[in-house]
Amino acid sequence: MQWSNSSLLTSQLSEVFKDLIEKTYPELSKDQILASLEITPCRQSSLGHYQCNSALKLSKLLKDNPRSIAEKLSPKASNFIASCDIAGPGFINVTLSNAFLENALNTLIEDPRLGIKPTSNSKRVVVEFSSPNTAKELHVGHLRSTIIGDSLARLFEFLGHDVLRLNHIGNWGTPFGMLIQYLRIHQPEVLSGKEKTNLSHLANWYKESRKLFDNDEEFKKSSQKQVVKLQAHDPDAISAWNKICEISRSGYQEIYDLLDVKITERGESYYHKLLPKVVKLFEEKKLVEVSDGAKCIFLDNFVTKEGSPLPIIIQKTDGGYNYATTDLSALYQRINEEKADRIIYVVDNGQSLHFQMVFRAAKLAGYYKPDKIEVDHVPFGLVLGSDGKKFKTRSGDSEKLIDLLNNAIAKAADILKERESSSSHIDEASKVLGINAVKYADLSSLRTKDYMFSYEKMLQFEGNTAAFLLYAYVRIVSIQKKASFDFASLKSEKIVLSDPTEVELALMVLQLREILEAVAYSLLPNRLCDFLYQLAEKFNSFFRDCPVINSEHQNSRLLLCELVKRTFEIGFSILGLRTVSRM
Repeated sequence: MQWSNSSLLTSQLSEVFKDLIEKTYPELSKDQILASLEITPCRQSSLGHYQCNSALKLSKLLKDNPRSIAEKLSPKASNFIASCDIAGPGFINVTLSNAFLENALNTLIEDPRLGIKPTSNSKRVVVEFSSPNTAKELHVGHLRSTIIGDSLARLFEFLGHDVLRLNHIGNWGTPFGMLIQYLRIHQPEVLSGKEKTNLSHLANWYKESRKLFDNDEEFKKSSQKQVVKLQAHDPDAISAWNKICEISRSGYQEIYDLLDVKITERGESYYHKLLPKVVKLFEEKKLVEVSDGAKCIFLDNFVTKEGSPLPIIIQKTDGGYNYATTDLSALYQRINEEKADRIIYVVDNGQSLHFQMVFRAAKLAGYYKPDKIEVDHVPFGLVLGSDGKKFKTRSGDSEKLIDLLNNAIAKAADILKERESSSSHIDEASKVLGINAVKYADLSSLRTKDYMFSYEKMLQFEGNTAAFLLYAYVRIVSIQKKASFDFASLKSEKIVLSDPTEVELALMVLQLREILEAVAYSLLPNRLCDFLYQLAEKFNSFFRDCPVINSEHQNSRLLLCELVKRTFEIGFSILGLRTVSRM
């Protein structure tokens, strides 16, 4: 399934080289030509703007020297291409013409989306992320899921897709029987609504109920009775359950508001009525085997460390269900009721095997065909402390996410106070800088790897940090303010590229579209972060070499700055970062 429109510059270059290959080697089939096309941005700007690797791919097929093929495929100079150079064994480095770049930029001057139109082929995209357990506080382990999931949802929304953001909360089963029973005994005023409480207290009561459940047989039996009542939708049990969910929801929302994350809660309970239906479906497909009284699905090539078959248990010996049954039911609902075209699960690396098995089982049961519906697990690594171990507090507990975010804001405030005497805007700026720093440090790391959490590094104004990017953005705002920039009076002007740093900056603006498409395909937000970091570096070089105010090119450069500013704003918005006008 195609998830993006062809990108502007690479698609045009691909057409040029496709035509050249067809004319030079008419014996090649269309499939062979398409398979040989490979256009990538040059890693070194001194070599050119783009690199064509087709000659190397064609050399085996044509039984010819790749450099000889490259010489035949090098396009002549035109309004589009300024020059071509052959490097190494047959790389064709292409430099685009200033006239083409100028024209491309000038068509974007009045477009706030920089030419990136919402797709005309909108798809239904479900993104599952964050997913805490009710009655437990969000901790640093939830950070990556929440931030990565929100960013991917923002990207698909920007590209014009219909996105459903789902918070698959753990809110059903035995833990609630324990907690309800504990509250009935020790905190009845909370259940009745006469006494207010918060998630922190609720989390502590959950821990106490777990201790009793494990050590007090009478409490365990009464808790199990509460589970039965809950599953039978007994009014008193449901009322207690709703109260627990309400307290939890309020605690989560404080963090989601701070992170500017919008998400629809749909917990395990939402799919509860589907569980028997899904078990029956697998039985009808003759995929279920009974093992020690439990209903299991055994899949080829999935085995334990000892080499014995590894089952998916969809119904336990006592008739109960587990999280695999819930995930299979959720997937069934998203395909058949939500009519999803793409389903994305943003869940840690530790669940990779689980999702491989769930997806394989679903395909065997005929849930979906991969060429029609895409189902992706988006795994991510751990957040590590300075000691290289899982990030924890000094006491050894998992860091509460609310504490981590508030610490980042406080440290950002300290840094801003040192940088200037005025404190009128520090409260808001420190909140933006602190939250941006946490988000960007996470998103700029390759999500499949662990990364080390450091307030000191993430709040630096040098290097690949949110502060560095934000400072480049604020510089543009400052230039516009000093020049009394009025877009309405300048929009009829034209951008003219007269300096090499302007050309490099122009190319970055025009590459935004293909970067967003690359992220939509790979689901790797760090690619957008890398792009924005390069954009900030290119802008700083431009700022150093190209005077704007009172220069002969003032109007042209003010318009170029405006396009760079919009590029930052689009990128920031997709990453969930906020902007400020001064720092």
